[in-house]
Amino acid sequence: MGYINAEKILPQEIIELIQRYVDGENIYIPKKTDNRSKWGEKTNTRQELDDRNNRIFGDYLNGMNTKDLSCKYFLSEKSIQRIIYNIKNKNNEQTS
Repeated sequence: MGYINAEKILPQEIIELIQRYVDGENIYIPKKTDNRSKWGEKTNTRQELDDRNNRIFGDYLNGMNTKDLSCKYFLSEKSIQRIIYNIKNKNNEQTS
């Protein structure tokens, strides 16, 4: 991420106000909450994890136990249990 010189975009009064708190330092100004992207929104990562988790749940429904699933997907048993629990809850919420 690059930076923009404040003198090019901010009025002098605002620059002087900021200089009271931060003089000559780099600061980060976060995006407004409305403009923030959700995690994984700009890549396929979120979708890939959802697909993997659905495969895990499908394997679980087909009789695989959490130990075998953890070996197959290279995750801890606790992670497998959490994925199964979350999908079960999500499915229950949709049917309620």
